[in-house]
Amino acid sequence: MFSPQGPSLRELVVQALSSVERGYDLLAPKFDHTPFRTPDSVLDATADVLRPLGPFGQALDVCCGTGAGMRVLAPLCRGPITGVDFSAGMLARARRTHPDAAWVQADARALPFAGSFDLAVSFGALGHFLPAERPALFAGVRRALRPGGLFAFPIGAPPPVTSGMYWAMLGFDLAMRARNALWRPPFVMYYNTCPLSAVRAELAAAGFTVTTAPLTALGRREDGSPRCLLVLAHTINHPAP
Repeated sequence: MFSPQGPSLRELVVQALSSVERGYDLLAPKFDHTPFRTPDSVLDATADVLRPLGPFGQALDVCCGTGAGMRVLAPLCRGPITGVDFSAGMLARARRTHPDAAWVQADARALPFAGSFDLAVSFGALGHFLPAERPALFAGVRRALRPGGLFAFPIGAPPPVTSGMYWAMLGFDLAMRARNALWRPPFVMYYNTCPLSAVRAELAAAGFTVTTAPLTALGRREDGSPRCLLVLAHTINHPAP
């Protein structure tokens, strides 16, 4: 799962026993060599769905990490692109790799933008927010978008209970809950806390109309349903409160 350029087991343990922010600061130099970076296949499939909806003007990558989302945004946007993350280490890496974009350090639960963007995306970040925190996240993205703007992010279908992936994700979440019950500061990262039904309801409450599109390039499950969907949350066509 890790390339030779990736972190050692010791480095991963130190990261996991840190706060989320400090953990990603430590992991940043080697993050792109881990399976935690959003795969190019997911980025490319997202771009395929968004391309017919563009081109877009200014865009925002929420919880941008080292800037992998630039693979999606750069070809689709005519205006400036901004990435926001709370890890200084991840942003430093993003600045070196993509010097033409703007990179802002901020907590995604309190985004410092208002009516600035036509498109916002996020990749692999929802698990870092507890369910009680997602309304603030979605409300902040809503405020950051212009009327008629779009917030898009991929979300995987839950694996069947008979699959190894189901039990691996459940085991990870249980281990993280035990870790956070016994160790401070907490490291928030869970796989099974953001079902699509809850996310849709929270986005609607924040002022979005929500549809989904299958990311067909990522394949289908045995029952024929897509392995991954792209959530497409459009702002209702008036300014955010």
